Amino acid sequence: MSSNQNLSGETYGNTSRNSSILIEISDPQNHGVGTKKYTDYLVKTKTTLPIFSSKEFSVRRRFSDFEFLKNKLEQNLKIKPPHLPDKAWKRQIPFMKETLFDEAFLEDRRKALDQFINNVSEHPLVQTEKLWVSFLQDDEFNKN
Repeated sequence: MSSNQNLSGETYGNTSRNSSILIEISDPQNHGVGTKKYTDYLVKTKTTLPIFSSKEFSVRRRFSDFEFLKNKLEQNLKIKPPHLPDKAWKRQIPFMKETLFDEAFLEDRRKALDQFINNVSEHPLVQTEKLWVSFLQDDEFNKN
């Protein structure tokens, strides 16, 4: 099984990009202070898929939003999406030299999230999933 296949043998991240949707994860920004501090990422989408309300849009999403999306896609569609980057628990310990907010860590995570969302977007079942559409285009991503 290749690294682009899930346990069912379905392939993600086809090397010939699906031109009907292009997604870019960029611009990590830190917000809050102390234990309330978090990072979100700009998710820019260009698409010709008719399920979306416009052809270009952008939203900001936190790592936890990506986790929620992955878990719900597994649950709702019975597919095995590609892996997300690790949660990085060690970086959350107070007074550690390396934290969740280091520039190099954020860039590595951004790249991994970009790869994850683009690989997921290749799956035909995902392309019509309302939760996925909401994740990409709705300013307020409802987790209920």
